[in-house]
Amino acid sequence: MKKIIVVGNGMVGYKFCEKFVAQDTSKDFEITVFGEEPRPAYDRVHLSEYFENQNAEALEMAPRSWYKANGIELITSERVSDINRASKTIKTAKDREFSYDYLIMATGSSPFVPPIKGVEKEGVFVYRTIEDLEGMLAYAAKLNKEKPNARAAVLGGGLLGLEAGKAVLDMGLEPHIVEFAPKLMPRQLDSRSSQVLKLKLESIGLNIHLSKATNQILGDGKITGMEFGEDDRLDVDMLIVSAGIRPRDELAKACGLEVGVRGGIVVDNTMKTSDKNIYAIGEIALYNHMIYGLVAPGYDMAEVAVKQILGETNVVMPADIDMSTKLKLIGVDVASFGEPFMPADKGHSIIFENKTQYLYKRINVSHDGKKLLGGILVGDASDYSMLHQIYLNGMKIPEDPAQLILPAADGNAAFGDVMDLPDEAQVCSCESVTKGQICEAIESGEANDLASVVSCTKAGTGCGGCKPMVKDLTDATLKSLGIEVKDSICEHFDLNRQELYDIIQVKGYRTFNEVIDNHGKGCGCELCKPLIASLMATIHADTANKEYAIQDSNDRFLANIQRNGTYSVVPRVPGGEITPDKLIALGEIAKKYDLYTKITGGVRVDLFGATLNQLPLIWKDLISHGFESGHAYGKSLRTVKTCVGSTWCRYGMDESVSFGIELENRYRGIRAPHKIKGGVSGCIRECAEARGKDFGLIAVEGGWNLYVGGNGGATPRHAELLAEQIDNETVIKYLDRYLMFYMRTAKPLQRTAAWQERLEGGMEYLKEVIIDDKLGIATDLEKEMQTLVNRFECEWTQAINNPEMMKRFSHFVNSKEEDDNLVFVPIREQKMPEPWN
Repeated sequence: MKKIIVVGNGMVGYKFCEKFVAQDTSKDFEITVFGEEPRPAYDRVHLSEYFENQNAEALEMAPRSWYKANGIELITSERVSDINRASKTIKTAKDREFSYDYLIMATGSSPFVPPIKGVEKEGVFVYRTIEDLEGMLAYAAKLNKEKPNARAAVLGGGLLGLEAGKAVLDMGLEPHIVEFAPKLMPRQLDSRSSQVLKLKLESIGLNIHLSKATNQILGDGKITGMEFGEDDRLDVDMLIVSAGIRPRDELAKACGLEVGVRGGIVVDNTMKTSDKNIYAIGEIALYNHMIYGLVAPGYDMAEVAVKQILGETNVVMPADIDMSTKLKLIGVDVASFGEPFMPADKGHSIIFENKTQYLYKRINVSHDGKKLLGGILVGDASDYSMLHQIYLNGMKIPEDPAQLILPAADGNAAFGDVMDLPDEAQVCSCESVTKGQICEAIESGEANDLASVVSCTKAGTGCGGCKPMVKDLTDATLKSLGIEVKDSICEHFDLNRQELYDIIQVKGYRTFNEVIDNHGKGCGCELCKPLIASLMATIHADTANKEYAIQDSNDRFLANIQRNGTYSVVPRVPGGEITPDKLIALGEIAKKYDLYTKITGGVRVDLFGATLNQLPLIWKDLISHGFESGHAYGKSLRTVKTCVGSTWCRYGMDESVSFGIELENRYRGIRAPHKIKGGVSGCIRECAEARGKDFGLIAVEGGWNLYVGGNGGATPRHAELLAEQIDNETVIKYLDRYLMFYMRTAKPLQRTAAWQERLEGGMEYLKEVIIDDKLGIATDLEKEMQTLVNRFECEWTQAINNPEMMKRFSHFVNSKEEDDNLVFVPIREQKMPEPWN
């Protein structure tokens, strides 16, 4: 029996073992794996998740029992110290000797620590292993006790550096990212996308310092700061070095294997080194003069080495390796694929940028406009999977390529359907899983849901960037077979929104922890947390102040964050009717806090430029003059726009202002899957533009015509007629039923128009439910809405009356001072944020 020794038990070393034992002929070999770390291989790509749960087992690629069950000897905490190529033996640091027929070098890399004076000081860490993270957690806990306002810096603004920045934030320290280059993620992003990402990260609390060359680490024994140049320093109490990697090729050099000038073991396309019995895979392998720092090429290398050893010599590494990547950094989508920095002589770039929403999308297309060559996505990478597939498979792109990154007017994607992909399209590049393999797993009966597809194909188990497409393919294939598809919220809940709604209502849960402890798993994510916050509000009328930590950022601070980090404040003005005294009060308050003022399209006054510290003070002044929160930040009722109606207008047929005020006061504060707007027009001239609202009323002979499902935004829709010539009481009855039915059944962030379009039976079905009470739920819907109406509380008032809630409205933990970095410039006798460069 031949012997294989694998040196290195990281992700790629483990993958070699997994792929090897899956082969029928593997039983003719003995495998021994050496790992320096004390534990089996773990998922280093998702290492930062350890900060959330400190559960090392959750990161394991496989438990020790897996190695044993597959006849693999796993030896941990033992370093291989010497390779004797002549005798084909290795020796360990414990002076044990083992022989091999094939040696697999999978030693990976080690963090690069720049030769900076003082880098050896106490409080300086690298970001590579679970033990590194445990050291950071212990040191941070000590700092938090000794110095509540401690700061920590991360040296390096690449992928791992930004992950480390999130870790610093989670450890309760003030985070600073220090990057030598003039942009973040220099290998993946261009300057403009880096600037958008920088703004987004700064908005959530990270301090970014670019173009900073660190001269020395300051401190007497332990770190107290970083010096960049004369009179340029940053005081910090801890430093995490994440400045790149270096291949661990010291064993290779010692035994005479060929290595590159800058390190790494030279391999050919079969993964063989300069010794035919030794293979190198992963971050130690220098292939095509390059070290590939992504897991997907490492897995491909493992596959090639397995096939070569087993005699399938036609399996080799491709000449070109896809370096596309997608990840979520601190809740921010970032992706790049193909050629992100394509030179101008090779094609055209199409760029969409919206800094107010921290969005940047760039695609590069060939000169003839027929081929997608690459791109960058920041802030919204939901289209990454399809764009990546179009690029990989050379698929046809629209005549106007801009449609690939701009919202389509008809709401349909420009990509077509996921089932249009060719069977050979590689959906999961980490595990080399094609569309055809996923569909085959379902069609053959081997898999019948997303979890079983992942289990039997391994798709989505690497970096996870392909998970949305794997889910789409699974759903589409199941539907094509006539199998019902369950629409789960996220990986933490095997439930859809409706099921969660019912569970929370029946069980009476009032906290996120109650729900996830009893019906979910893990710690939750940016999808399920705000959703459950919304459901709590819909069912119990809980305001955003309760469990504010699971809210979206605007809900968390009860105001809309704007592009320079300040906030806008919008008091409610029901129906747009306002007294002179209230108008004067708004003006005086705006003047007092030097706020930019604007009358919105929704009959309200928007006050811009408030700092976080000022928000409670402004609310207090507004409340003293009879105002309350206008919920401009929430997925809730915004406004009910009115014309002047029969009160003043000579054409008015009904009192639109009074009814608009009544409706706005009735539905204020209710939370829904998306924001809701209403309109009431006093006649068919439609001055309130009611048919562009989620619900709209137009006065006609004999009463009101009620329209529903109108939306503005990127995909505008005209509302559809639900009922004609009905009185005020019937309008309220139907609206109670309509809004409650929408709130109970729509998907997260689904507007009323999209929800109506997807109702089976469309408008006729909606009329049967709302007017004819086909489902027998009309009374329940009315009662639920009345309960919410009765429980209304102004969130601003609630916040300023609770000292504990007030703690979140401060820039600094130890000071009530405002952020003095804000810069405004004049505009038409008011002020505006200084434009970006």
